[in-house]
Amino acid sequence: QVQLVESGGGLVQAGGSLRLSCAASGIIFRIHDMGWYRQAPGKQRELVAVITSGESTNYEESVKGRFTISRDNAKNTVYLQMNDLKPEDTAVYYCKAAKVAIPTRTYWGQGTQVTVSS
Repeated sequence: QVQLVESGGGLVQAGGSLRLSCAASGIIFRIHDMGWYRQAPGKQRELVAVITSGESTNYEESVKGRFTISRDNAKNTVYLQMNDLKPEDTAVYYCKAAKVAIPTRTYWGQGTQVTVSS
């Protein structure tokens, strides 16, 4: 059974920091691309950051320079370090695992709430 369990969300003041974690089980973690997505109320889910199995990274424009995605294959965990948080970062943050080799597979976590107060 595949599980992605996010943690680390919470309430923080603008300018503060949070570190999200996503622990994976039931998959061969090192061969999956891992991503963080977020969904604010009334908005579509959007990509925040992705780290490939080869550890290439990509970020949504508004978080560049503030957020850092990383992975620890020994711990089957992906992280999102979020600094200089802004109220517009408020959303539910979801972890996604994607196996790009055939057969492809995609898995999602249950989400963790991040609320940034002004």
